[in-house]
Amino acid sequence: MTRFLTNLLAFVGVVALHAAAVSAEEKIPTVAEIEASGAVIGKLVFARQNVFDTSLPGENKSIFRLANRWHVITRESVIREQLLFAPGDQFSARLLAESERILRQNAYLYDAIIEPIRIADGRVDIRVWTRDLWTLMPGFSLSRSGGENRARLSLSERNLLGQGVTVRLSYLEDVDRDSLSFQYSDRNLAGSRVSVLTKIADSSDGATTDLRLIRPFYSLDSRWSAGATFFDETRDISFYDLGEEAAEYAERAELHSAFFGRSSGLENAWVRRWTVGLVYDEKLFSTVGNGTLPSLLPDNRKLVYPFVGYELLQDKYESTSNRESIERTEDFLIGARVTASIGYATESLGSDRESLIYRIDASRGFGSIAKRALLLSSSLSGRFDNGNSANTELSLNIRYYNQINDKRLFYMTLDASRGRSLDLDNITQLGGDTGLRGYPLRYQTGESRLLFSAEQRYFTDWYPFKLARVGGAVFADIGRTWGDNPLGAPPVGWLKDVGIGLRLVPTRASGRDVIHFDIAFPLDGDSSIDDVQILLESKRSF
Repeated sequence: MTRFLTNLLAFVGVVALHAAAVSAEEKIPTVAEIEASGAVIGKLVFARQNVFDTSLPGENKSIFRLANRWHVITRESVIREQLLFAPGDQFSARLLAESERILRQNAYLYDAIIEPIRIADGRVDIRVWTRDLWTLMPGFSLSRSGGENRARLSLSERNLLGQGVTVRLSYLEDVDRDSLSFQYSDRNLAGSRVSVLTKIADSSDGATTDLRLIRPFYSLDSRWSAGATFFDETRDISFYDLGEEAAEYAERAELHSAFFGRSSGLENAWVRRWTVGLVYDEKLFSTVGNGTLPSLLPDNRKLVYPFVGYELLQDKYESTSNRESIERTEDFLIGARVTASIGYATESLGSDRESLIYRIDASRGFGSIAKRALLLSSSLSGRFDNGNSANTELSLNIRYYNQINDKRLFYMTLDASRGRSLDLDNITQLGGDTGLRGYPLRYQTGESRLLFSAEQRYFTDWYPFKLARVGGAVFADIGRTWGDNPLGAPPVGWLKDVGIGLRLVPTRASGRDVIHFDIAFPLDGDSSIDDVQILLESKRSF
């Protein structure tokens, strides 16, 4: 009897403690209420999860425990440096949400959740929850799109020693070239807001050097930005006709810039930013050494110009899942955004012409991404060379999301562009590598294009080996190009295809890649096209 009473009292005590904990949890006000109370931030509690949660039965396996031991978890300092708040600051629900979005941009984190866990005496403690991804990625990949294969052999580490640093050595072989490259990048150099990128590639047709040192507008309330970039590349480029190489040229491109930006920060849910800078943009074209195809050379260009830019951004973001990934938090800008820049190149600065260079981009969302949303984006760019319009291009992109239920989504996209007097190295192409999945790559060429796609997307609960989530799609594409073809080939009109696809979304490996395996059936085109097109590739979206 004594043992029974002892066990009963122990059980009652456990239940009481649990009830008290639940009660305490329920007493935490909403973030809006906390903000209205004028509370300040107290302690920051960092809950850094490893790649696998071995407390769960499905993940408590020897190979997963070994992976956790070998993985260096992201350092607390790396996460802390990216937050927009610190102990002693006034509590702001907006800064918590924006800090979550910043953390989720990292390729080495699967997700981030920031929430209040305790409040007392006007101070609120914040928990910063993150889960790491496996970032040491030795591997071999093979992809196929537009009837051509692409192979990659690489060794990369996207979170070196838990410091958020990326180091990658890779060999790439595709239809254009073979390339061996090395990359080093860090979004928060030495704990600062400065990002650095170094990429060097040696290719079968040339070489690439890409260097960037930028202090961006890292948050909505950032007050200044500055940076410099250096890009130098030589390569051979082919023109295509109905998916086959028809002409070629060699290109030497140099693009260097330096800039400085200022902003008054976030005011009444809007951000306004001004940027000034200097650009050196030169492209030289020549015949391909030992070339086997006819040469078709664009005109050389050298543009050296100062520029001024402006950005208007609305603070209106929404987060959801099962749109472009599976069971992973996705952030969407629903508010308006407009960016514009204008520069003037003169011969006195070293340009080969007098030229006005301009670009305008605008985007806006309508509806709610959690249920039904329409996302619009457009751009207008070009030049006035010695008073004549050149390389003018107007583009429009429309994306429509309609959630039918938790596991089904109807998606449509329209991608259109209108070109006029385009540079020969900026012609418009359409094919299996640019969304028309039933056709060879670069199948159509012109100055303008339109592509419409519709998909019924499926998000399943299948989670094989706790390593990747599985989805699927049924799709249809229709598109065509208009305007001059530099090869003189006649237009082939509208092209249509239908197909089905399998989607694999890795949940433990770094990055936000979605593996596509599609089977597409062309409904038009010439007799040389295969009746079935098989595509295997990695993309950033579903």
